[in-house]
Amino acid sequence: MLVHKAAITAHNETHYAQHAKALAALKDRIADPERVIKLVQEFQVAIPSWALGTGGTRFGRFPGGGEPRSLEEKIEDVALLHRLNQGSGAISLHIPWDIPSNPKAIRELASSHGLRFDAVNSNTFQDQPGQAHSYKFGSLQHLNEQVRRQAIEHNMEVIRHGEALGSQALTVWLSDGSCFPGQLNFRKAFQRTLESLQEIYAALPKDWKMFVEYKAFEPNFYSMTVGDWGQSYLYASKLGPQAYTLVDLGHHLPNANIEQIVSLLLMEGKLAGFHFNDSKYGDDDLTVGSINPYQLFLIFNELVEGMDARGMNHAADLGWMIDASHNVKDPLEDLLQSVEAIRLAYAQALLVDQAALRQAQENNDVAAAQEILQEVYRTDLRPLVAEARLRSGGALRPLDLFREAGVRKALIAQRGYHAHTTGL
Repeated sequence: MLVHKAAITAHNETHYAQHAKALAALKDRIADPERVIKLVQEFQVAIPSWALGTGGTRFGRFPGGGEPRSLEEKIEDVALLHRLNQGSGAISLHIPWDIPSNPKAIRELASSHGLRFDAVNSNTFQDQPGQAHSYKFGSLQHLNEQVRRQAIEHNMEVIRHGEALGSQALTVWLSDGSCFPGQLNFRKAFQRTLESLQEIYAALPKDWKMFVEYKAFEPNFYSMTVGDWGQSYLYASKLGPQAYTLVDLGHHLPNANIEQIVSLLLMEGKLAGFHFNDSKYGDDDLTVGSINPYQLFLIFNELVEGMDARGMNHAADLGWMIDASHNVKDPLEDLLQSVEAIRLAYAQALLVDQAALRQAQENNDVAAAQEILQEVYRTDLRPLVAEARLRSGGALRPLDLFREAGVRKALIAQRGYHAHTTGL
């Protein structure tokens, strides 16, 4: 472990006086701060194994050195993040990029760091070495039954790996679609995909969930067979009670009202959870909250209100995961910033006066409704989130400590500058 407990303690002692002053001032302004601190402590965000290396574009990739070369090293990196922020207590694996050779040992390693395994993710958007059939023209939608069978069996294999690790969810994202008009019969493609998903769904353990992810475009640009939340909801509804719609914040066309989508899916009991990121144009996979933090807050406002209406557990009843992988940032710094943004938006949403907001809505008092939301959004709740970290044993300023401790330099010394992350 590159950042020891003593280093966190020393760091916190340096910054505690300033933190305590800011926290005391904030506590005088808000209602029930202890409740918010407790809920933020419980709120954990899963880290995807593929986000621990530098991302890239179709034009190039510029790794920064010291990237994890194995699943074991990826677990060590997530453990480092969790030690710093106490909010990254789970890891989500991508298969076949991160197939554990010894599941028992991998599960024990993760547990020793206080980590659990979140949803496992299948991959039928790439051809793997030695693969019998290509996914160039789709996987679960493919006209060739042998290609569909290969994709179905891969998802079943992913479920088996997940069972061995203690996961309880399978995420299915399909790149299936078409690039040109006339290339595909939409109705038949939908039906073939549904039939393939039904086979996979039948293989789910009874305590598992299937997350059906959607995306408006890329890599197919004329049509996507699971192109929006409506199509995903159709599949999830037809599959059964263990199937849900997964929302990736970047998988929407510009100006889509994601908070409304979230509200309706939650109302119907079909919201699986989230892949958090941010975007300016499309699926940019940028740091959470870096482009539109107000939208993130509005989404969490709908989530908190909707989950409370259904009596749901905020921390456990939905899936919370980051799906960001940027080209120019240190990936661990990116993830520290993303977890901070998510927990901050959650804390803000917890402080919205829902009774006052409902009254404003019922009176058609538009100005009052706006003031209620923006009053909370414009309140700096970072001291509350920092206090939640502190009480759980994390650092008051995780990113500062990451840099002060020279973590990236140490990782480069251990793994080499040209270390290459598996799967990327």
